Amino acid sequence: LQESMHAYAANVYTSVVEELMKGNQRKFIAVEQEFFRLWWDAVATDTHKRQVHQLLQERRLEFVIGGQVMHDEAVTLIDDQILQLTEGHGFLYETFGIRPQFSWHVDPFGASATTPTLFALAGFNAHLISRIDYDLKADMQKNKKLQFVWRGSPSLSERQEIFTHVMDQYSYCTPSHIPFSNRSGFYWNGIAAFPDPPKDGVYPNMSLPVTDSNIHLYAQTMVANIKERAAWFRTSDVLWPWGCDKQFFNASVQYSNMDLLLDYINKHSDQFGVTVQYATVGDYFQAVYSRNLTWEIRDSQDFLPYSTEPFQAWTGFYTSRSTLKGIARRASSLLYAGESFFTQYVRKHPASSICKCKALKQLQSLRWAVSEVQHHDGITGTESPKVKDMYMNNLMYGMFNVKKLMASIIFDMNNAKNNGDVYSSVYNKDSGISGAEDVDQYVVVYNPLSWNITTFVRVSVSHLTMSVYDELGRSVPAQVQSSAESHSTYDLYILVAISGLSYRKYNVKPLNGKQSAFVGRSVKYKRKDVTLADQQRRQLLPVVNNCYQVLFDQNTNLMHSITERETNRTVQLTQEFLEYHVNADVRKGPISDNYLFAPNASAVPVSKAVGLEVVSGNLMTEIRQYFYSNVTSRDYIYAVYTRMYMVPEGYDGRLLCHRIEQEYSVGPLELNREAVLRTSTNLNTRQLLYTDSNGYQIQKRPFKAHVNNTVARNYYPMVQTAYIEDDTTRLMLLAERAHGVSSQGNGQVEVMLHRRLWNNLQWDLNYNLTLNDSSVVRPVIWLILGAKAFTNILYRTSGLALEHRPVVMFGALAGGDKRKLPGQLQQNAVHSSPVTVPPNLHLQTLSIPGWRYSSNHAEQVHSIRMGKQKQGDADFTRVLLRIRHLYEVGEDPVLSQPVTINLKSLLKGLGSVMVVEERSLTGTWDVNTLNRWKWKTAEYPSKGFSNGTETSENCIVTVHPKEIRTFFVYFQSQ
Repeated sequence: LQESMHAYAANVYTSVVEELMKGNQRKFIAVEQEFFRLWWDAVATDTHKRQVHQLLQERRLEFVIGGQVMHDEAVTLIDDQILQLTEGHGFLYETFGIRPQFSWHVDPFGASATTPTLFALAGFNAHLISRIDYDLKADMQKNKKLQFVWRGSPSLSERQEIFTHVMDQYSYCTPSHIPFSNRSGFYWNGIAAFPDPPKDGVYPNMSLPVTDSNIHLYAQTMVANIKERAAWFRTSDVLWPWGCDKQFFNASVQYSNMDLLLDYINKHSDQFGVTVQYATVGDYFQAVYSRNLTWEIRDSQDFLPYSTEPFQAWTGFYTSRSTLKGIARRASSLLYAGESFFTQYVRKHPASSICKCKALKQLQSLRWAVSEVQHHDGITGTESPKVKDMYMNNLMYGMFNVKKLMASIIFDMNNAKNNGDVYSSVYNKDSGISGAEDVDQYVVVYNPLSWNITTFVRVSVSHLTMSVYDELGRSVPAQVQSSAESHSTYDLYILVAISGLSYRKYNVKPLNGKQSAFVGRSVKYKRKDVTLADQQRRQLLPVVNNCYQVLFDQNTNLMHSITERETNRTVQLTQEFLEYHVNADVRKGPISDNYLFAPNASAVPVSKAVGLEVVSGNLMTEIRQYFYSNVTSRDYIYAVYTRMYMVPEGYDGRLLCHRIEQEYSVGPLELNREAVLRTSTNLNTRQLLYTDSNGYQIQKRPFKAHVNNTVARNYYPMVQTAYIEDDTTRLMLLAERAHGVSSQGNGQVEVMLHRRLWNNLQWDLNYNLTLNDSSVVRPVIWLILGAKAFTNILYRTSGLALEHRPVVMFGALAGGDKRKLPGQLQQNAVHSSPVTVPPNLHLQTLSIPGWRYSSNHAEQVHSIRMGKQKQGDADFTRVLLRIRHLYEVGEDPVLSQPVTINLKSLLKGLGSVMVVEERSLTGTWDVNTLNRWKWKTAEYPSKGFSNGTETSENCIVTVHPKEIRTFFVYFQSQ
């Protein structure tokens, strides 16, 4: 980031602002706030800042999108898209009183149907995309169908539709070819030089300057391109983007040549038949809107996957850098927990000893890190190792800060001295319970969801004999067993039952005599040669809990079938690891890289022999399968740990019992291998796959037989969910990170878990984008099998339970210091939940953003114009609340109904609600004043302003299917 700032990004803003001031006709659009904020805070002078305010008022500088980054659309979660958009919008509104109203999503690799809904909810009037399938774009271009009104959500439909413009084949960069010279044209500032800008200001590849002798030729070239494009659109307005990646770092040479060219064309407009002007995206959309045409409607079909030519399917990035994808989601989940934890603390402990401003900074470090990694070259895994390390370091630093904050809140409420005995760790395998006898070890577990959970948390311990007790000294069900990972430690599984947004403390004691935790006993089976299996009589090994019976074939040590016990429906089901082999030499054919997936042929099974170990106890059974290349190999290359849970009487075990949890160990792979787990069933699925779109809605994915590259072009992103089904039964997969997923055969679903690649494409080598990823990855997937209607009810809450697993913190109170830790943020009863929502709603956000802006727009703009923006401390009185309806219209007879809630009673656990204001998705608009443009369609021939939601009266809100409602809540001060 700092290198990019130094090499070009800071120069873009400095030189563009200075150049815009030199000519009233000049304009510019800016997108990503992360770079702009770095410039604003560290580089811009007071003069620059005054000029930016003036240019924004004159609408010559326009912020489009306005998020921290231009987020990826395929592998990101809607929560994180909202976060990064809100983060950027909050800054822009607080600093300038402006609210972006147009998108510029020109670079994400394919377009999701969630994005138009997201941008509509944020108050945008139009959406702009570029990267869609090459053959589809050619067809739309020919038929003048590159513009349409998009209804991304089937349930929200016309209430959150948005006009969408797809860029033509030239995409977002100016075509640089000029027929009258062998030099390039239109890029007069050349190409940015790394790591230092050249001392003499002469950059590589600077285009041929405009002179008297070539200006007519330049104008002819530009006009010809404009006219070619005009034929592809319905109005006579042509959007001609001027610039590309890393451009305008030397804006004076750029604008001076542009000025000459535009003036010349306009002086000869009779001859050329066009007039040209500088414009922002907003100017362009305003021009198209005012033409008053009637537009076609597009439904919720998305533009994924994306191919640029027959053998270039951009489906590899759905899995690239799986570790980064996993950490990014874990960080997002920790941030979600930290936000609600801190909000409750501020509400209930106004006179706390923790510095709230420092706490907010700790949260902000993770907000920034989670926001920036959503970039379309971030979580996608399409960055160089050096940039990947930057993302990882920022995520780890932010997570460390939030863990520290959560631990200090717990200790503050206990008035414990935060001395060296206390350490906190979240999701960390290597820190657990030590064996010291005189130290009181405890595990603090926070449930970040707004409903009660019953689940297991895994803790690493050093003894096999353990007891676990709750706050009241009662024994807690637990199971301890040898660790699959380590020979020196054991895994302790503790059954936790925790109310929504609450935490509980568990004491873990090594035992001398009395035994409390169940011990898992291990049985190891002989390694089996898979290739010989067919010749023998089948022997089946059953593993059973209250919901499923899973059979393993003892001839192969592979899974054989799953029976859902309630309906007694049995599905034949086997799982195997395969690898796609890919070509590394561009001279020999298509290659795979960080972006692309180009398999040589069908996937090849990796293992001829499988080892099996079954660890069973009273609470869970873990089936460990080890995959070896052959019967005599020393080391396994893949492993699957399958866990099935038995829930004791008195606990609500419905969700826990109905998931078959699998954790995989994959890697290090050989070079140019792409690893998949293929699950094959006897369900007659007709090769139809369903995948989620950003964790928000489900997309239908019929298998498409393409002329070329059919395997890769039938891969789709799975952010949280994928499933296959027949007429009665559904097999669901839930994931905690993004993967590529496909159905390459009837009854099959395969998930790409890992990739390791190298190629000799010069561009990839130059930017170190060969993905030589030698890591071991350990993703987790939950399987749910059952009748369709039943899995419909289960999978939304299960997906959230996987996404927001409890936060586990460890601590030790030394012998003398045995004061009790409170079990809750509220110090009374152990079991009351501060906020509980109905089962079809999700508490999407509960946080204290800290913005200082006024929620009255006129007041906010006035205070900025008068230079009186609130400086100093953040605002801790405003709570940001979002509520999301999880279901589509008609999906379930009960859960798809609208839900009416009283926000006062919903939030009474946090205090007495004084005022509730309903806001746009990112908080910058009062929904009562948000009037989006209504574009004419055949269905709605009259044009007008569109207001999407019915607003709330006196804290009573009805939430309709798929709505995301956003509120500012102010409580009575204590």
